[in-house]
Amino acid sequence: MKFSWLSPRRSASSSPLSLPAPRLPAPRAKQQGAAIISALLVVALSAILVSGMLWRQQVQIRRIENQRLLSQAQWVARGALDWTRLILRSEGDTSAGITYLGGLWGVPIAKTRLSDFLGQIGEGRAERGAATYLSGSIEDAQAKFNLRNLVASPAPGVLQLNLDQVAAYQRLLVSLGVNSQLAKNTAVQMRASLAHSATRFQTVTSLTGTPATPSIQGGATGGSNYTDNPGIEDSNENAAVAPLQMTSVDSLLDIPGYTQEMVARLRPFVTVLPTPSAVNMNTASAEVIAAVVPGLNLSSAQALVARRQTVFFRNAADVQLALRGAGLQSVSTDTSELDVNTNYFLIHGRVQHERAHVDRTTLVYRDALTHTTRIVRVQDEL
Repeated sequence: MKFSWLSPRRSASSSPLSLPAPRLPAPRAKQQGAAIISALLVVALSAILVSGMLWRQQVQIRRIENQRLLSQAQWVARGALDWTRLILRSEGDTSAGITYLGGLWGVPIAKTRLSDFLGQIGEGRAERGAATYLSGSIEDAQAKFNLRNLVASPAPGVLQLNLDQVAAYQRLLVSLGVNSQLAKNTAVQMRASLAHSATRFQTVTSLTGTPATPSIQGGATGGSNYTDNPGIEDSNENAAVAPLQMTSVDSLLDIPGYTQEMVARLRPFVTVLPTPSAVNMNTASAEVIAAVVPGLNLSSAQALVARRQTVFFRNAADVQLALRGAGLQSVSTDTSELDVNTNYFLIHGRVQHERAHVDRTTLVYRDALTHTTRIVRVQDEL
């Protein structure tokens, strides 16, 4: 006899004392999950936006700090330039019109703290300059061959090529291993670039206060050393668009035939000044002296430079005597081409102010008549 109510297969869930587990409706659970995900996305997006704003604010603050440091470094560089101009002006007043390598201007300044200069002024100012360093040097710009000399103005309103200077530049190119035919191309380019220049008719002023006019000696077409036809075709000379004015040695790259290697080789011996200038025989290199003095070879020029280290030239008569001692008996010195004084100087300065750096090269003109100096151009090096 079987009793179904005693069957062991009866589950505990069928007990009248047990209650079923409560369950949430499926749509409500999905809504709660979507709300949590949305909240997480909002928090993440807010964090991204806040971090982006903080980053942009930090970059802006850093940029303002860099601008402040750079501005301070530029003001320090300006002060150093004024101090250098004072040195040039004071030495010009005491050197009797002679510029030589043994002068005070020729001593470079090694990397020095600004506080070393300001220490005598006050302890507070010295502490401000503890993180600022100065260094620099002065270079005689007239110790190099001036490409502006390739073009002369024998008459008001006239620009013509100076064949003597073109020949001198050819000799310089030959001594440096550069194609000498580039001298004529350079002269034509210089004349074309000066067509609209404000200084195209300016000449160098001598110590006597009168403009130094170039000597005309014959030997070229028309009985002078100036010509409009240098022997090459110049189809672009009368072009509607004039070439850019040559202001530095890097301008040679605009002339077909020059390369970066050639310009780097010419840089220590060539410059571009606003007006024609004489070569300073007290500071010029042997290559430049051999180029500007016809008939003087490089070995004789090197011997002249070696003797110059003992006794510098005081006037044009000393230069002429030294050239005769080098083997040139019939030589005449013209102060418009060979001189012992300098008007143009290149001032190389470097200022390091914390993380700001300023590398600047300034061309300065020293006027021997007015005993003043003025800035011609400023170039910041990157």
